[in-house]
Amino acid sequence: MKVHLIFLTFFLFLKAGYSQDRKSLELNLECIAFYNLENLFDTIVDPDTNKILQEDFTPFGSKNFNTTKYLHKLKNMAFVIDTLGKEVTPLGASIIGVCEIENRLVLEDLVSQPSIADKNYKIVHHEGPDARGIDCALIYDPLHFKVTSSKSVKFKIPGNDRFRSRDQLVVSGKLLGEEIHLIVVHWPSRRGGEAKSRPKRIEAAKLTKSIVDSLKQIDKKAKVIVMGDFNDDPISPSIKDFLHANGSTLLRNNQMYNTMFDHYKKGIGTLAYRDQWNLFDQFILTPSLIVKQSEIDIENMYNSFSYYKSVVYNKSFLKNPSGNYKGYPFRTYGGSSFIGGYSDHFPVYMFLVKKAS
Repeated sequence: MKVHLIFLTFFLFLKAGYSQDRKSLELNLECIAFYNLENLFDTIVDPDTNKILQEDFTPFGSKNFNTTKYLHKLKNMAFVIDTLGKEVTPLGASIIGVCEIENRLVLEDLVSQPSIADKNYKIVHHEGPDARGIDCALIYDPLHFKVTSSKSVKFKIPGNDRFRSRDQLVVSGKLLGEEIHLIVVHWPSRRGGEAKSRPKRIEAAKLTKSIVDSLKQIDKKAKVIVMGDFNDDPISPSIKDFLHANGSTLLRNNQMYNTMFDHYKKGIGTLAYRDQWNLFDQFILTPSLIVKQSEIDIENMYNSFSYYKSVVYNKSFLKNPSGNYKGYPFRTYGGSSFIGGYSDHFPVYMFLVKKAS
């Protein structure tokens, strides 16, 4: 999609010392999003996963989850997906990473919802071993993104053969003809406490970093986007010390850029717990996606895709309207009570820009 972004080019020319009336660039703009869909289950128990957990999401379970509620959940999720990024581009998000989905069927039902059916989103999903039966996946607009390969990388804890968690999804493809690699993750939760569960997320970070490094061994300038629910904040050891991601654009080759770092410093979160906000949903990029302001070359900048900005999508309709949890993400369930919201996480999205040919 070609977009004439006067406000973007004005900023760049001003930073580079150019006059304000210089001709602006015509850019391709792509929106990439991530959304934790919070227990997007169908109403049927999968016998190969934890039946006790899944039985909650049946008509006879503790949540009395029936077809009407399932369709309501799908409609809400599709409505949110349809609005992502549209304050800048009318076409919205062309690539969306998701987590907490039960199987491919729920994604097929999701992309068939009337509000987004015309996007003809395609699906990348591999069934994983998680004890709750939830996986990571990717949906994408095939007019913009062409998948060339995908794999599900097993996540194991050394010395703990009984541990079962989400695989890490790796999808490679061509975004408007340019090679991009996407890693969708949902690292282990903080169940049992942050400190006690921290080693699991550190192991997850090691696996993610090894995937990134393997892609960079093939191409040292590989453009890699790690997205997901990390169950840690941008300053947590797993991200800062093991994934080597930070908020500076002055990166060494082994470092990565965390697009959500500045949001976190401003106190912006994607979920809340006990009156404390966390920013678990993040995009982390390899240096090849970052334009250094100190090295701007106006004539040649944006010849390939580069990062522009990220957004925590926390519009009022996604917030609990009243009660003790007013302002928190508006969930589908409060305990066992169906309240008809969306998710316990706000979605996030980011923009890439590239000079139009």
